Amino acid sequence: MSFIVFILAFAGFAQAQQLIEVSGTIQHTDTHKGLAEVHINVENTTDTAVTDENGNFSLRTRVKIPFRIVVAKEGFAKHTAEILSLSNKIAIELNPQNTIINEVVISASRVPEKVMRSPIAIEKIDIKTIRESPAASFYETLENVKGLQLLTSSLTLKVPNSRGFNSPNNFRFMQLVDGVDVQSATLGVPLGNAIGPTELDIQSMEITPGAASALYGMNAVNGLASLQTKDPFTSEGVSLYFRGGVNHVDNISHKTAALGESAVRIAKLINKNLAFKINASYFSGVDWISDNHTDQNPNSFVTANPNFSLTNNPAEDLWNKYGDERNNRTTVKVSYNGKPTTFNVARTGYYEKDLISPEVKNVKFDAGLYYRFGDQWKTSYVYRYGLLDGTFQRGNKIRLQNATVQNHKVELTGKELTFRAYMSIENTGDSYNLKPLADNLDLTNLSNNNWKNIFQNVLQDRLNAGINLNDAFIAARQEADRNRVRPGTTAFEQLKNTIIGINNWDSANAGIAGAPATGGAKLEQKSRFYQGEITYDFSRLVKVFSLLAGADYRLYSITPDGNNFVDFDRPVSERNIRLADGTFGKDVIYQKYGAFVQVTKLFFEDKLKLNLALRADRNPEFDTKFNPRVSVVYSPVNQHNFRASFQNGYRFPSLFEALSFVNNGNVRRVGGLSKANDGLGYLENSYTLASIDQFVAAVNKEVDGGESQNQAALKNRNLLTAANLPKLQPEKVNSFEVGYKAALLNSKLVIDWDFYYNIYEGFLGQVEVAVPKNEKIGSDNSVLAMLDRTKQDRYRVYTNSNSTYKSFGTALGIRYNLVKNYNVNVNVSFNDLISSNTSDLFITAFNTPKWAVNVSLGNREIIKNVGFTVAARWQDSFLWESPLASGKIPAYYTIDAQATWRIPEIRANVKIGATNLLNRRYFQYAAGPEIGGLYYMSFTYDLKL
Repeated sequence: MSFIVFILAFAGFAQAQQLIEVSGTIQHTDTHKGLAEVHINVENTTDTAVTDENGNFSLRTRVKIPFRIVVAKEGFAKHTAEILSLSNKIAIELNPQNTIINEVVISASRVPEKVMRSPIAIEKIDIKTIRESPAASFYETLENVKGLQLLTSSLTLKVPNSRGFNSPNNFRFMQLVDGVDVQSATLGVPLGNAIGPTELDIQSMEITPGAASALYGMNAVNGLASLQTKDPFTSEGVSLYFRGGVNHVDNISHKTAALGESAVRIAKLINKNLAFKINASYFSGVDWISDNHTDQNPNSFVTANPNFSLTNNPAEDLWNKYGDERNNRTTVKVSYNGKPTTFNVARTGYYEKDLISPEVKNVKFDAGLYYRFGDQWKTSYVYRYGLLDGTFQRGNKIRLQNATVQNHKVELTGKELTFRAYMSIENTGDSYNLKPLADNLDLTNLSNNNWKNIFQNVLQDRLNAGINLNDAFIAARQEADRNRVRPGTTAFEQLKNTIIGINNWDSANAGIAGAPATGGAKLEQKSRFYQGEITYDFSRLVKVFSLLAGADYRLYSITPDGNNFVDFDRPVSERNIRLADGTFGKDVIYQKYGAFVQVTKLFFEDKLKLNLALRADRNPEFDTKFNPRVSVVYSPVNQHNFRASFQNGYRFPSLFEALSFVNNGNVRRVGGLSKANDGLGYLENSYTLASIDQFVAAVNKEVDGGESQNQAALKNRNLLTAANLPKLQPEKVNSFEVGYKAALLNSKLVIDWDFYYNIYEGFLGQVEVAVPKNEKIGSDNSVLAMLDRTKQDRYRVYTNSNSTYKSFGTALGIRYNLVKNYNVNVNVSFNDLISSNTSDLFITAFNTPKWAVNVSLGNREIIKNVGFTVAARWQDSFLWESPLASGKIPAYYTIDAQATWRIPEIRANVKIGATNLLNRRYFQYAAGPEIGGLYYMSFTYDLKL
């Protein structure tokens, strides 16, 4: 009897372990055609399968019948089916119309939730939208997102922003790739998608415009972009991508140039629980050219020569010319029309187009090993590498050349726990700064004082000879520049390359034996930052409400280069001198840590969702800051969702804002922390540059009238304003937001509207000041020192605003699915700044157009396997302000278009498209590149393993 029981038990066990196969077809509910890349998963297991190009699948499992399978594909409603037998093939149709109702996002609350019920504004771009976008690359799809701007610094470097205070080096917008902050540590910002996913590995993007500090902390006060890549367990195979194209087709700033990109993705399950993924890509092309000659010191300014009609402004400061800035401006004194006259004159400088090569490249590589155990736990190690060329704009223009960023990440995730630790390594490679490059090219010809004397003498000689003032200025400049190197010559290239190779921007001889007698321009920055973070979902334990908590820690470690970052424990006079071991001292350390807790509770039959979050952040340099968020979502029915939220956010000064110590010709750019100020006095003992300009103009006027210079200076001393810069503090924003999202007409019509009101306090920016050498401001000698550059030190300081800035805006997005797969998308955004009555030391730099509009029309299959999308974008004119360049940005519009041909027989897709189809050249910010049309064709091929 016992033997029979044993046999029966063994048979039952064998049956339980028997491998069974479920097969079938997944189709589109409207077209009844097979859908490719649909994921089928046995519920509560890791057993998965993916459909082929005809929608067929075969799924193997050891789970006993009956069981349930979950069928999912981006852009379609998720479907669950129960498997009762193996006698028939399964046929399931997915509905594309209801996807918005069930679409899930994670970034808004750090937990999965339906996008319709997100407590704040959020946009999700799935893989279907990416493929149908007329953008040349998936990252450029962000240009059409509601309420978002994407600034193009280079073909390889694009920077997102939302809700005002825009900048090409955006400290206030965070970008994550699979949870990893991909910023460059010393530069302080994400370098576009230089180290992000390839075209083949991107799965989706979630964009949160506005403050996200309550959950993500530092650098997320203006928005967050979270990019997710494909899972090798559900998306395995070999994929190839090729893109070729041309730009500069009008041959205006450069002859027609080719660009190309190649990528490969390999993902494979080694066994049921172990998988790997490898991605690599290479892009090369000819960059957009920055060659705008807008003069930001026109002759009407007191810093030029407003009392004289001059055809050629001798004090000009052009957007894309370097070496002609205010710190390279001097005065010449001559006798004109029988009386002494003072003129403002700038050194000649060099154009940006002559200082850089437009050829750029971007190399990306990542590899990951993934292991899952049980049905809930997964662990992984991922390595990322990015190499970038491009032009980066901060206080100056930076040419990034062979700059690299590397990431190492380890991660453990479960149903309730996520632990992640990663390290980022940055090396600026062969990069250099265009401002000191231009300065030192001029200084190798003549010192500023010798150049001034020659200019002044020749100007006087020509005036004495009866030559008119305009021609006399031209002749004086030609003579002063007689021996300087000319662009396009061998001597110019040799000297330029020498300067680029020298790290010290002021004096190459400081601590470097045998260096040539010229300053340098090299950007030599090496840094690392380390991040550890953990989150845990306590909801199962609490039960009454959902509870999520987390903590994180970050440490920056910067290698001093004696030029951008220094060891502040060393005396000021020795900070840029190498030690015997070849270093500039010990590493600069900057750190922060924080924790958050979030409670979510549903009321009134789940129609009302209340979300409360509180985050505390600590930086040893500052007091602890608390970031709360309160939000409520009311959904009377699934189709209508109303939301309102309040949150505040603190942004600790970035590493560069806090601790930079940059030799920059006649002006040193410095951080605002007291340790950077020690021994220099720019915080407490300086005059503002704006007041110095007024003071110098008044003194020159009186001197020209016969007054002695010293008498005129002391007479006008009240024009000088003490800077009295405040102690550096974190930037704060209070953000109020309301919104409405609806899916109507069986989800054919989707409406998404939001309104925000932000209050910024302690806004961080730069102000230029002058410190009198060995004198205290207010004294007679300090006043006289403001007329002599050799008796003062100039600093451009990161500091807090005295004003409270208020901004507000609204955005409306409408998506409508027409008949026969046609769809139209329209979004409109408005942003504005409420002026403050308090005078401020530095410019506001809201840098955002009031109105922006995006419209697109598309059809994923206008005929069999062929689809298209056309998108138009318009924004109105606005004022751009920055320390490098300011001026009006004209309104512009562009049209992008693409057509896609799907070839299921060979698992391939061909895409032909254009951005700025009409080649209407435009620029997005002052001193930025002029962007023209780009025309491309891409080919994607998927091979199943």
